[in-house]
Amino acid sequence: MDRLLGRSATPDPTTAPARGSREATVGHLQEFVRTRVGVEAYVEPPNAQTPTTVLLVATSGEWTRRRVPDERAGFEVARSLGIPVYNVRFTGYPQRMRDWNSAQRAKQRRR
Repeated sequence: MDRLLGRSATPDPTTAPARGSREATVGHLQEFVRTRVGVEAYVEPPNAQTPTTVLLVATSGEWTRRRVPDERAGFEVARSLGIPVYNVRFTGYPQRMRDWNSAQRAKQRRR
């Protein structure tokens, strides 16, 4: 079954994510939660262009996104951070995130 899913029985060290990158990802997400108010997580499923990601959105609409191995890992990461977590397929993206993106684009145009 693993072979059908493109996985080998023994992980290939050249393609496996480095432990340091996982630690850096978790560290970044922890810092985002620690330094912002009202952060919620949204797990994004993989698509043709991007792998599975976890998106953190603060009350202000500011956001950050990081890759995760799969959807289950995204939910586990969010729960370990102690924040609410949603599946973006069912909830969509929060309006505050779109508003923040629009404000950032407007700031860039004024510069």
